[in-house]
Amino acid sequence: QVQLVESGGGLVQAGGSLRLSCVASGRTFSSYAMGWFRQAPGKEREFVAGISTRGITDLKDSVKGRFTISRDNGKNTVYLQMNSLKAEDTAVYYCAADRSGRFTTRTREIGYDYWGQGTQVTVSS
Repeated sequence: QVQLVESGGGLVQAGGSLRLSCVASGRTFSSYAMGWFRQAPGKEREFVAGISTRGITDLKDSVKGRFTISRDNGKNTVYLQMNSLKAEDTAVYYCAADRSGRFTTRTREIGYDYWGQGTQVTVSS
């Protein structure tokens, strides 16, 4: 069983930045594809960003140019750098791990086996 713990959320003004971190337990982090999802109030959870075991990334169109996903296998950590934040980025952000490492279902919740508890990001306009 892999445990994922997110941190870095908070309240920020529009135009500001935050960096989310997700630390994974266990010794096989480098073999997992990783993803970030978010869920705004009254909305379904949606894909935000994903990163493969080789560092290939994929981003939701609305965050391209503003968000960056990266990973540090030595620290068992995946990051989501969020710049130029907008009010519509307000949501609970979740980290997820795909133990298959295939990255083929990266935009779908079903493609992930483990989830963190989430961290709240609130952007004030």
